[in-house]
Amino acid sequence: MTVIPIALNTFRETLRQPIYFLLLLTALVMIGFFPTLTLFVFREQVKLVVDSALATMMLFGWGMAVLCANNTVSREIANGTVLMVLSKPVNRQAFLAAKILGILAALALFAGLAGLGTLVAVRVARDQFALDNTAIALYFGALALGCAAGGLNNYFTRRSFPMAATVGLLVLVPLATLVVAAIPPQAGVERLRWGLAPALALIGFSTLALGALATALSTRLDMVPNLVVCGCIFLLGLVSDYLFGRFAGSNPFAFLAYNLVPNWQLFWMADALAADRAIPWSYVGWGALYTTLCLLLFTILAAVLFREREVGCQNQ
Repeated sequence: MTVIPIALNTFRETLRQPIYFLLLLTALVMIGFFPTLTLFVFREQVKLVVDSALATMMLFGWGMAVLCANNTVSREIANGTVLMVLSKPVNRQAFLAAKILGILAALALFAGLAGLGTLVAVRVARDQFALDNTAIALYFGALALGCAAGGLNNYFTRRSFPMAATVGLLVLVPLATLVVAAIPPQAGVERLRWGLAPALALIGFSTLALGALATALSTRLDMVPNLVVCGCIFLLGLVSDYLFGRFAGSNPFAFLAYNLVPNWQLFWMADALAADRAIPWSYVGWGALYTTLCLLLFTILAAVLFREREVGCQNQ
């Protein structure tokens, strides 16, 4: 039972971090602005918005995973907070599992809000020659009201602005999406492109896997080395089919690398969406299973790295 309180506290601490809210808000604003670029393309406006939004979700999720993991794990190891927690009846495995769960919950919140923003952005860009100004106003109005609610809450209660603003966005962005979905669109334009949901879910899965990897590495590495290592694994995973997959059948080292390096290309469905191919939910289920295996692997890696880790105050 000690896992749940620590996980909830980690989730709250992650939402209180200014970098988390800054990355979340920046990603949502960027996704909302992508439709304005579609006025300069010809019949490829939806592809531009979808590709840009999916890339934003994946890259910002990677950066958020590393930064949040280091702020909640490496910093607590350095300042001795972990030593105080482990002095109670809490073992290291339960502590790590709770930390990973808390960070994954925060990343899932980010992926969910960014996914809703993508649905609205695609709806706005469906018309080649005109933007849906009502949807734009509702979307950015929700972002502004969420920030205003966080500011007022911070002013009157002195509570954390990033957490209050994030909670405001968690309420207002889904509400704005529902209102946009209910507004009758122009002729030939669908309300919301729900066929994007499987692709958005898969990008969310990749973000969770990166979060678990970053948390595991944060038990030993500071922020910059963690960013470098996760960045290298991220890039290797994107080109895994080309680098290792071609030789996996004949080269044992390529076979080993191909199976150990997470293949992020499996989560990238922009090409299938550009070809108007439906993504079956069965594929999403296999993606969830693959992500679960990655989470288990990275959790075991975290336990191994953290087993002999000194957790007292250290001069670094």
